[in-house]
Amino acid sequence: MNFQRGKSKEQPEINLVPLIDVMMVILIFLMITTTYSKYTELQINLPTADAQKQLERPGEINVLVNAKGQYVINHSPVAYTGVEPLADDLRRAAGPSKEPVVVISADAQATHQSVIRVMEAARIAGLTQITFTTQTPPGR
Repeated sequence: MNFQRGKSKEQPEINLVPLIDVMMVILIFLMITTTYSKYTELQINLPTADAQKQLERPGEINVLVNAKGQYVINHSPVAYTGVEPLADDLRRAAGPSKEPVVVISADAQATHQSVIRVMEAARIAGLTQITFTTQTPPGR
């Protein structure tokens, strides 16, 4: 006994338009509410100075120093145990780059000694190009 009246050739289909609409709304919401910060590893307040914005160069080694003297090299926290281990960390961060630039982003309240430690470690590691980051004063 065949209970089917007629063979239906219609295939069920999934309407993707509502799914795409929901995904677009979620994407826009995330883009608007997300804050992007280059210095999320340590909370630092850069010193202010009048300077032109420099473009990021390939082969940069970013070193962050906060007011407590903690270090982050290329997004990886580093425990300070001495200048030699810090120099080893800088060498590893440099990798195969020919002449990397060490970019020191030190908090305005960081001690002079903590910045000098990074400079000394860079010298020991053979990294001769060093620069500092600042921020533009408010109202400019």
